Amino acid sequence: MDIWRLKIFLKVIELEGFSKAAEAVHLTQPTVSSHIKDLESYFNCRLVDRMGKKTIPTSAGRLLYSHARRIIRLAEETEESMARFMGIISGNLSIGGSTIPGGYILPRLIGRFKQEHPGVNISIQVGDTKQIISAILDNRLDFGLVGAKVDQSGILQEESFGDEMRVVIPAGHKWSRKKSIRLESLLTEPFIIREKGSGTLKSLEERLALQGLDTGDFMIAAELGSTTSVIQGIKSGIGVSILSTIAVADEIKAKTLKTLFVENLNLKRHFYLTYHKNRTQSPLCTAFMDFLREMATNETLALESANK
Repeated sequence: MDIWRLKIFLKVIELEGFSKAAEAVHLTQPTVSSHIKDLESYFNCRLVDRMGKKTIPTSAGRLLYSHARRIIRLAEETEESMARFMGIISGNLSIGGSTIPGGYILPRLIGRFKQEHPGVNISIQVGDTKQIISAILDNRLDFGLVGAKVDQSGILQEESFGDEMRVVIPAGHKWSRKKSIRLESLLTEPFIIREKGSGTLKSLEERLALQGLDTGDFMIAAELGSTTSVIQGIKSGIGVSILSTIAVADEIKAKTLKTLFVENLNLKRHFYLTYHKNRTQSPLCTAFMDFLREMATNETLALESANK
């Protein structure tokens, strides 16, 4: 039984297709198909079925998937432990990030970490907080950095990097000469809101609740599924929004957008280092989480990004 074939099998199941798996492992689709056929011959049973455009595991495939994940994890932990014994940090790490950490914080930090440890391979899955939590519980991710505190069995969270949300308006908006606005004024302006599950939305809802308000009190002009789409919506004149200052740092520097404080509304928040309560972390995972903790100590990353 070949571990490499098991890795390919995992990709086929997780990505629900041969072509996506082939792209992920840098092989041709026929080669991936050949590896799956070899596994089926080895176990003398069918492992996957093609249902339209999706590839799904058979009952035997689901059983193999469960065992294969444990085999791959043990193999990786063995390699990492031996490397650590020799004073080398190496191996593969899969981490998750909600929109802001995944798109703006983690990529920068991974670059710094890899400068010190070039033998590591770190992949990022970006999704909303609920998606990242689900992937951690399913052991598809080693840990995550998300924008919302959750009450979820099996999940532990640590307060990490700081952030500040502000009202974001396009250049030339009627409020462009202001530094702050009243909450009452914001409620009368067309507003772009994030989708359910977003850490940004949850943080905003929590702060509004302290004022006896909710998002239903806004004049909702659009509900968009990503920070990038909200930024484009603001630029296009759909409405204003409340976003992380980290996310709009480049636009602020280019003077295409401007941020405003909301009077008497505290929009400071934190991101949360999030991991499985009962899972033993690999040496590489422990090293990278410790690196993040160190980087978050003075919250310099958020401040540097917001003040560029």
